[in-house]
Formats: sequence, C-alpha cells, structure tokens
Amino acid sequence: MEPATLALNDPQQSKSWWRATDVPPTVGVYSGRFSPMVTLLSALFLTVALGSVVGLSTSGSKLDRIESPEQALSLMVSRTRDVEEGLKHTPQWEQQLLAWASSGDEAERAHEIEWYQELAKTSEDPLVLLQLAILQAEAGHISQALLSAHEWAKAEDPLPLFADLVMAAYGEGPVHDADKYVLWQAELADALPAGWFYDRLAERLARRANDAALLARVQEQAAVRVDRQFTQSHRLTLVELGAMTVGTVVCVLLWLRRNEPSSFIRLHEPGVPPPWPGGIGAAVLLRGGAIGAMVTAVFLLYAPPDNASLRALAIPLSNVPLLLLAYYHLFRPSGMTFDAGFGLEIGWANVGRLVAAVLAVVAAGLWGGWVMDRLSEPFHLTSHWVEWFDADLVWATPSLTAISLVEYVVFAPLFEELAFRGLLFAILRRKFRFLPAALISAGIFGVAHGYGLVGLLSVCWSGVLWAWIYEKTGSLLPGILAHAINNLLVCLAVMALLR
Repeated sequence: MEPATLALNDPQQSKSWWRATDVPPTVGVYSGRFSPMVTLLSALFLTVALGSVVGLSTSGSKLDRIESPEQALSLMVSRTRDVEEGLKHTPQWEQQLLAWASSGDEAERAHEIEWYQELAKTSEDPLVLLQLAILQAEAGHISQALLSAHEWAKAEDPLPLFADLVMAAYGEGPVHDADKYVLWQAELADALPAGWFYDRLAERLARRANDAALLARVQEQAAVRVDRQFTQSHRLTLVELGAMTVGTVVCVLLWLRRNEPSSFIRLHEPGVPPPWPGGIGAAVLLRGGAIGAMVTAVFLLYAPPDNASLRALAIPLSNVPLLLLAYYHLFRPSGMTFDAGFGLEIGWANVGRLVAAVLAVVAAGLWGGWVMDRLSEPFHLTSHWVEWFDADLVWATPSLTAISLVEYVVFAPLFEELAFRGLLFAILRRKFRFLPAALISAGIFGVAHGYGLVGLLSVCWSGVLWAWIYEKTGSLLPGILAHAINNLLVCLAVMALLR
C-alpha cells in the first residue's frame, strides 16, 4: 500500500493548465549581469510604444493613412462590383462555390456604403457623393439616392448636374425629352471615369431613353472589362481553395495520428521550450525589443514615405539588435547556432514533412479567416478597407512594387517569425504551457500590427497557428513559409483586384 500512497501524494502527478511542467534544464553558462533598471526602462518603453500603436489605430480617421482615399475607394468598390458582375455569368455550381468561399454580396455592399458615407463626411470631392448615390441606388436604396439628389439641386456646381443625372436614371417620372438624355450621357462621360459607376448610370439612362444601340454599346464595353477583372480574381480564389482542400487533408491526418509518440511532421530537436534561462531570455527580449522600437520610430519620423527601398530596410534593421543580443546572451552560451536553435536546418529527407506542415497551417489559416467572416456578419463587423489597401502594390512602378513584395513576402515573415515565435513564444514556453504562451505572444504580435478588431483577431489566429507548428515540428521553417504564403496571397489578391 505504501507505493500507492506515495503515488497519490506525489505533487508531480497534478499538472497546471497554464504553468509549464516539462521545462528542460538549462544548458551552458550564462551571464547574469543585467541591470534591473535598464530592463525595467525597456519594458516601460515597449509598453508605451505598443500603447501608441493601439492609440493610433483607434483614434483619428483611418482615411488619413492614404494619400488619395477618394481614388482608392472608387477603384476598390468599382473593381469589387465588376467581380460580382462577372460571377453572375458563371455556372450555378461555381456561383455557389465562390459565394460560399467569400462573404455575401449584400454584406459587402453594406460595408461599401458605410465606407463611402465615412469618406463623404471629410472629402471635398463631389464625385464621392455621386458615387455614394449610385451605390445606394444599385443596392436597392433608391429613395436615399433620390433624397440626396433633391438636396444637391440647391448646392454649388457640379452637384445640380449630378442631381439631374441621378433623378433621370433612377426617378420614376416619364421621359419627356429624349434629347436631354443624350446630353446627360455626354455630361456623364465627362463627369465619371470609366468603370462600374459609369456603367451603372449610363445603362440606366439608356434604358430610360429607350436607346437600344447605346445600351448595347455600354454593356459590350463593360463586359470586356468585367470578364478580364473576374478572371484575374477567380484564378487566385481557385488557388486558395486548392490549398485549403489539400491542407485540410493533412490536418485530418494530423488529428488521426495525434496520439502517436512521434509526430510525422517533426523536423528538428530540441525545439521548444529552449534550453535557455527564462529570466535572461526575458531581459534580452525587452532590451532588444526596445531598441527595435526606437529604430522603427526613427524610420517613421525621418525616412521619406515615398522611398520604398529605405522603408523595406526598417524590418530587418529593427530586428537585428534583438537577434544580436539573443545570439550573444542565449545562443552562444548554450553552444547553439541560429540554425540549431531555430531549427532552420532540416535536411532534404524532411522536405516532404516540411511541405505537409506548411500546407496544414496554410489551410488552418484560410479556414480561420472563413469562420471569422461568417461569425462577424451578424455583428456587421469587417476589416476597414484602408488596412489592406497598399498604394505601392496598386499604383507604384514595377520596381517599387517588387520592393514592396520583398518587404511583405520575405523580410516580414522571416524576421517576425524569428522575433515573435523563435524568441518571444519560445521563452514564454519555459514558464507557460503551450496555449497561454501562444496566446500571449500572438496578442503582442497582433497589437504590434495596429489593426482594428477583426484584423487583430485574424493576426492573432495566425500567430497561434505559427506557434503551434513551431511546437509540433521544432522548426521555425514551416511558420516562416506559411507566413510568407499568407502574405503573398494577400498581396496577390490586392494586385489582382486593383492593379
């Protein structure tokens, strides 16, 4: 009976849900000469920096982040409407599949109207009011558009002309003078650039005037543009669905083999938790993070905003101090290189496992985005359009666009994974179990991006996934590659839709 009694009273049998109980012993001799005051000041500076990011993202107008919000929003809404028009000409099964993969058209229209209403409050461009009225009328809110048109009739030019156009296109009165509609068509061509807004108003005017030839010509020109726009976005959607399908199969296999002692996607040992003292690791993180925040602030304050090459260097330069401190105080005392400590060398024999791990995480990320879209619809939540609009990807020269792609697809995934998963998450794992460590690191990662609520949740979900794959494989490579693929898909989506 004695052994049984001892087993019942053994404190090691009870495991905390949040505190790590399987931490490996430290390896090597570490210097403990860190000034507590410097570490405390670093923590305070980082707290203020993150608070500033939150303050900037929640206060003020998000439209201030874009130089020409009128042109940007017009392009975004016009191209999005073109894609929806193109979807109407696909087979029924394809319409259902793509409608399932994206949020509903009605919800998108509602958000677009809200964004235009927000822009109309600050913009002095009268075209914003005209485009808002067209958007409202085409969404079925004709009375709102006509009410606005009546108010414009007493305003300064060109609003009275816009009032005539809207009332002629969407009003219910009889057509008394067909020649007037011909004149309005000419004035419309001068007022609105080619695109969805022009097409909708031109079609309405042609129908009201019973001008079949003009109607056919407008529809023919619109069809060419719509087909081209839909094809570009459609191909990328099919790629995402393919990755989602294959990755889901891998996720199912992982789930079925979850109780096996050796995971079939394990790539490197020792993985996490690392064999470094947690206290020294925290001091390195705080000091290196504070220096990196200072470097970032210098870039934001003094780097020319139109210099994409210099801006792209901000990510590596702001992370180099942290990596140097980590190498000097953590990796070198433990006898590790970055390759060994981060699991960057996996060998050609493990390439298949690496591919499987990446596909699983990419698919989980896409599923997470899909679920968030569905859950946010009842609450009428969405990411603000300026959070994913990037002028360099849309309007810049090919060389500047290439530099931006390097920044988003190479520098950001590499250095953010080294810092947030390779160091922050790994050091937290010496004190916490997986879920608390992943949530804390992902939360800091999300706040640092400065997005709104939906964007924050999306980034946090990705951060948890990349921490999970690091835990499972022992290597940062799957997270780096999955992060790069995620950013590449976002960049390609913006370019396919808007460039």
